[in-house]
Amino acid sequence: MTTTYTSYKLITTNMSTSLDRVSKQPDVARETEYYLAHIGNIKSIDEFFADTRLYDYAIKAHGLEDMGYAKAFMRKVLTEGVDSDDAFAKQLTDSRYTDLVGSLNFARNGASATSFDNAQKGVADKYMRQTLEKDAGEENAGVRLALYFERMAPTITSGYSILADDALAQVARTLMQVPVEFAASDIDKQATAVEKAIDLEDLKDPTKLTKLMERFTALWELDNSTDNYDPLAVFGSSSGYGVSADLLLSINTLKLGGR
Repeated sequence: MTTTYTSYKLITTNMSTSLDRVSKQPDVARETEYYLAHIGNIKSIDEFFADTRLYDYAIKAHGLEDMGYAKAFMRKVLTEGVDSDDAFAKQLTDSRYTDLVGSLNFARNGASATSFDNAQKGVADKYMRQTLEKDAGEENAGVRLALYFERMAPTITSGYSILADDALAQVARTLMQVPVEFAASDIDKQATAVEKAIDLEDLKDPTKLTKLMERFTALWELDNSTDNYDPLAVFGSSSGYGVSADLLLSINTLKLGGR
């Protein structure tokens, strides 16, 4: 069996080749072709929601497929945009929603929102990366975590940034070699410990970040080598891979169905 470290290195040594391989998967190629051929014709939020294939593709590209059913919630995110301080997306701690608006900013750009590169190739590139990470996770959750942490590293500004995301926090706990009970301790003490263990400046250096993830994958392998380990258990309701409780609470205040 290929180790976590080896699998991670096989993917990241030549990331462009890995992503190209994903893009050639029949289902990925088919959906990407459809998205790129039709997204530019979409002139409004209503038209976007009316085309299920475009909608599904875009939200998956941003890691939001678990929220696909909550169309009223997603419509509110896109309708309000991010330009206002009280915009719905900016009230959510999950950056995936502001990222979605950044790709499809109907609130700011109106009918021309889908004409920009970030709405077309940009979304397709995100879709490839999300698919790559998900495929990797089906074989080894540790590889998916490493790829996710690596992608999210530029957005990390403090220990709290890591602790706010269950997947990032899982990586940090593995690097720190602390038990899961650590997550129940005082949040300020957790943040201090994380920042002491992980030099946040190193996350801005690709070489140092790669070394950190290599260390993580080696430790993950040691911690999760038992036969009864479920490689997908870590991807439950974490902010990068599922629906958090605060989002479900928000959804309950909206009428489902996109209206």
